[in-house]
Amino acid sequence: MGCQIYPLPAGLHAIPTDLLDLRPDSEVDHDLLHPKPVSDEKNIWFFWHTGYTHMYPYTQRNIRAWHRRFSRHGWTIRVLDRLPSSPLNVAKFLDISDAGTFPRAFVDGTIGGDYAPQHTSDLVRWPLLLKYGGVYADVGLIQIGDLDRLWRETVGNPASRFEVLSYNAGGVEGRSLTNYFLASGRNNPLFARCHQLLLRLWAADGGKTSTEGMHSSPLLRGVPLMGGSFTIEEDETTIGPEEVSRMLTDYIIQGQVTTMVMGLVDEEDGWDGPKYVAEHVYGIEFMVGSQLINDMTGWDGQKAFHLMSLSLPKEGEVESAEQKQAREIVEACLQKSFGFKLAHGLILRVLGDTLGSLWRKHEGSDNVPGTYAHWLRHGTVYWNQDGIPPPLEFKVIEPFKRGPLLREK
Repeated sequence: MGCQIYPLPAGLHAIPTDLLDLRPDSEVDHDLLHPKPVSDEKNIWFFWHTGYTHMYPYTQRNIRAWHRRFSRHGWTIRVLDRLPSSPLNVAKFLDISDAGTFPRAFVDGTIGGDYAPQHTSDLVRWPLLLKYGGVYADVGLIQIGDLDRLWRETVGNPASRFEVLSYNAGGVEGRSLTNYFLASGRNNPLFARCHQLLLRLWAADGGKTSTEGMHSSPLLRGVPLMGGSFTIEEDETTIGPEEVSRMLTDYIIQGQVTTMVMGLVDEEDGWDGPKYVAEHVYGIEFMVGSQLINDMTGWDGQKAFHLMSLSLPKEGEVESAEQKQAREIVEACLQKSFGFKLAHGLILRVLGDTLGSLWRKHEGSDNVPGTYAHWLRHGTVYWNQDGIPPPLEFKVIEPFKRGPLLREK
């Protein structure tokens, strides 16, 4: 990991080295490729369809940081895949022939569309959490805050009222959990219903092979579409806000499903989503919590990449205006954010290059000693925040729907 010395921002403290796994990358990778069997709920799940060894180097660094930081606290990190001979194949952990777990397109390997790998990964999240419990995170999520402490004080504490951890968009009025970080114990009632609804959407019209058009399902009636004001400029044509909103909603259909279940009152099933959210969901505000670099750079990926690639001032040098901005971004992330989600997928068509896509294009640029990117990475392994993020204080809202979850009217 190197011994580069960076300034320790206020509100953080160094983690004792005996609580970190600081072995060479090759030894950490061996553990990641040969994880111990599941024995409790302290699991951190990831998915990459072609396996950990075929991931992009910057996302491998993300995963190693999770392991270095949390494995000594009893967490086991697993990157599942769909490689036939892999010991980490999803089929080793879940029954992929069970229609109550996966849609036919997953079983047959016929999921199509431009974002088939993303939608394949969407389908493993809830089944893993329902069967085993723990955390599901995207490989593009850099963990910053003290996950172990937050877990111990919430989901992992039988005396706590909280049963679900996630980021939530839209503030205290919003009901939009981000699917790039989901945590719960086994058989969580919110996620169980979410998975039932997602499977029903995939089963429509004799069985879907993509999420295209799912936004229009009668089962989601009443839930606002995502996006709203974005346009896409491609091939000298403009895709308007309404079409982009439908595209984004189909792309993040798992989020739409969650919003519906959070806003559903189903008296026949004894489910009151608005009440459950207010009492049991620990929602972290998502912009500060997981999007702060984007927020502080106006969602300009080129700008974020440039700033994170700058070197810190050497001894005796005066800090430039750009270095000051980069420093403020790193300090703010390490002090205030619970994580940072590197954006990929459909968002690239909407916003252009992101920090994540540029780290992908410029291999190793996220890991150059002396840069602000490296300072951020250093902090996510060696330092911990003094506190944990506050939960949004959800109130009981009017439901989006009253009636059975899987009934259209």
